[in-house]
Order: sequence, then C-alpha cells, then structure tokens
Amino acid sequence: MSSVLDGRAIVYCQDSFRTTNGKTAHGLVRKTRRYEVLSVIDRACVGNEAGFLLDGVAKNIPFHPDLRTAIQEAKDRGLPAEYLVIGLAPDGGRMDSQTRQAVLEALQAGLNVDAGLHDFLSDIPEFVELAQQQNVRLRDVRKTPARSELHAFSGKIDEVDSFRVAVLGTDSAVGKRTTSWCLVDGFLDQGLRAEMVGTGQTAWMQGARFSIILDSLINDFVAGELEHAVWSAWRETSCDVVVVEGQGSLMHPAYPGGFEILAATKPHVIVLQHAPARTEYDGFPGQLLDPLAKQIEALRLISGKPVVAITINHENLSPDETRAACATIERETGIPTTDVLLEGPGRLVSVLMSHLNEVRDRGRRS
Repeated sequence: MSSVLDGRAIVYCQDSFRTTNGKTAHGLVRKTRRYEVLSVIDRACVGNEAGFLLDGVAKNIPFHPDLRTAIQEAKDRGLPAEYLVIGLAPDGGRMDSQTRQAVLEALQAGLNVDAGLHDFLSDIPEFVELAQQQNVRLRDVRKTPARSELHAFSGKIDEVDSFRVAVLGTDSAVGKRTTSWCLVDGFLDQGLRAEMVGTGQTAWMQGARFSIILDSLINDFVAGELEHAVWSAWRETSCDVVVVEGQGSLMHPAYPGGFEILAATKPHVIVLQHAPARTEYDGFPGQLLDPLAKQIEALRLISGKPVVAITINHENLSPDETRAACATIERETGIPTTDVLLEGPGRLVSVLMSHLNEVRDRGRRS
C-alpha cells in the first residue's frame, strides 16, 4: 500500500471491459501508481482474471458482477476497498443511469469515487450531499482547473533540453498511453531518467505526475498547459526523456488531437500507434480510417519531425498475424514496426536511443 498514491480501488466497467469503452479500466489493470486495484466490475467477464483476459498476464484482479459482491470479497480478503473508480470511457464521456446507480451504492457504502467522465459527479446534488454525509470524496478528473491556474504558451519549451518523444496515433483508443508507459519503463531500464506527460484522464488515474486533461481544457490554454507540463517535468526532475501521450489522431473527424501536441511540445521524434485490423475510426461507423501512409506524411509535413517507429495495436489479430502485419508495414514504410505488448519495448527503445544520441551530439556541437 505504501507504493500507491491513494488507496485500494474497485474499478467499475460494467458490460464494457471487452470493448474500447473500457480503456480506462484497461489502463488501470495494466499499470497504476495511484491505486491498488482489487477487482473490476463487469458481469460479462466473471470467471476470468482481468490481466490475463487483457494481455495474458495474470494480475490477481478478479471480475465481479456488481459492487456489493466486490466490496464483500475485498473485506473477506482483509483488503477493504476505499475507492470506486469509474473505468468507462464512452464516446462523449456521458454517465448512464446504470453508472449513476453504482456511484450511489458506492457512496452509501462509504467509498470515495473518482470519475473521468464529462458528466461531473460534483454537479449532481444527490451525490454531493451523500458524500458529505459519509465524509468521502468525489473527484472529477476531467473538471477544468480555474482559469487563474491555467498557463498560456510562452515559448519556455525552448529551454527544455530533455529528449522529447510524442506518441501519437492513427485513431482514438488505439493504445498510445500504453505504449507511452512501456517507453518510460524501457528508458528507466536503460538507466535514464524518464517522465511521461499524460494528456487524458486515464494517465492521471494511473499516477502520471505531470498530467493535463487535454479534451476538457479551454482551447486558448491547451498549448500553454502542454508546454507547462513538459517544462515542469524537465525542471523538477532534470529528466533525460519526456514521453508525451497523444490524444485522438491527427485526422480523426471527432477527436483531431495531435496538432497542439506537435506545436507546443516540439517533440524531437514521433512514434505512431496503429491498429492494422481497423478500417473505420473507433466509435464512428462509416468514417473510414485514413491510410497509414497518408497519416505519416501529414505528421511529417505539419511537424517537420520524423516518424521514427510504428507501434501496433494487435486487436482482432493473432500473434502470427500481428508479426506479419509488422513485417508488412515495415517493408512498405521503411519504418521500424513493433508491438510492445507482444515483444516488449526493447527494440523500440533501441531505435529511440539512436535518435536521442543524435540530439545530444547536435546539442554539444552547438
């Protein structure tokens, strides 16, 4: 327990863990510094273990059909839950009636509740009153900071001498955050000081120290907040590497993330996350995914920086199909391509180390 920021948590992901709407739950199962995850609520997955179902690596995180069962099982293990964390990330970030009922049950049971939805817990009087009665906390991760606390772009990004990697994607919910964490861990294994700048609610829930919630910020402050997060990571930790988590994709019709990240954080290189089995943008049937080559070229034209590696999301692909997809993409693009969940981050870190050394050499010469 001493290693987590907050406490023991049950993750709510009813009927969604096997979908991209469960990506916040997926992130918390894979890695979190903020909570000790006790279990996940999804009745459709009962009988499975969350880590094994997700990645084939057991994490001792069972599924339960409802909150009552999850709370009781935690007590029986001698690990009473302290938090209910909403692990849902539906399009639009809305809270449905089923989730509202789960929040009510959690508050009645004396649990703190954290949510990263656009429907805020603290805007619902019944929740606020019950939380006060039970002396527990509601946290709306996506709630925008006061304008007085926000930063405008200043140009101080040019002071940052850390090697900067932007992990962008060809789609939303494609694995950018997971790859970012794998990269951070890979750099740490190399003896480098690495920090991740989280840009979404899940990264904050995973305990990323330097985080913003890009999609809920007032637009005038997006670039400034990105710049400030990277600058703060560099100034406070003297890190060798800053990995910036991407949002959406450059050409996504609903979530065109990437422009501000490229402009404000001035990455030295780009890693591009891609799901080869997808043909349409996630959550938007009929909106055809722009070709990989077109997306690579768009990133190069806009940023003037190279896409130095492509990382694969292997959804709907077998391991053999994933390896074949990597080989095909690498042959067609000439860019090193890997799946960090299947193969580990070693090759990707090796590719990036060569670019890091080039940046350092240029810095010494200048």
